[in-house]
Amino acid sequence: MIRDIAARRYGEAAFQIATDQGAEDAWSDGLAAMAAVFSDPDADALLRAARVSYEDKAAFVTKTLEGVDPLLLNLALLLVHRDRTSLGPQVREAFQELLDARRGIAHAVVTTAVPISDSESRAVADKLSEISGARVVVETQVDDAIIGGLVARIGDKLIDGSTRSRLESLKRRLEEARA
Repeated sequence: MIRDIAARRYGEAAFQIATDQGAEDAWSDGLAAMAAVFSDPDADALLRAARVSYEDKAAFVTKTLEGVDPLLLNLALLLVHRDRTSLGPQVREAFQELLDARRGIAHAVVTTAVPISDSESRAVADKLSEISGARVVVETQVDDAIIGGLVARIGDKLIDGSTRSRLESLKRRLEEARA
């Protein structure tokens, strides 16, 4: 989930440039490479080190991201200059969300009480695709607190089919009937 508004804005700007260039896939790959570099613990230590000059940091990033679009490299160098390299993965995520939305792809986080198989995951993705009208890519999580069933989140939509929520609903109805 993208928490930083600056990361979202950088991602939106990158998406606009990539769309204008007709190079969405190249930008997606380049942003993935940038996010990987900025997430690497060794690279992060170098990029955050006060004793390392900006020029050395810029040379490292330029060499590491060799071959990416020059404007994407400028974005990476801007993040280095502003000491905001930690935003790299979120910028990539914001970009990817926009690209996926354009392509009719939605992402769902599905929480179950026990791990589900690949075939069950595909069945859930198919059902969520039917409900949402978009092709859904499912990421699964396990949380035994939901007792059974599943909880699916697609963007800001929540589908709660957990046993826990059903039991809580039943409890509320029984309490209301008693009153």
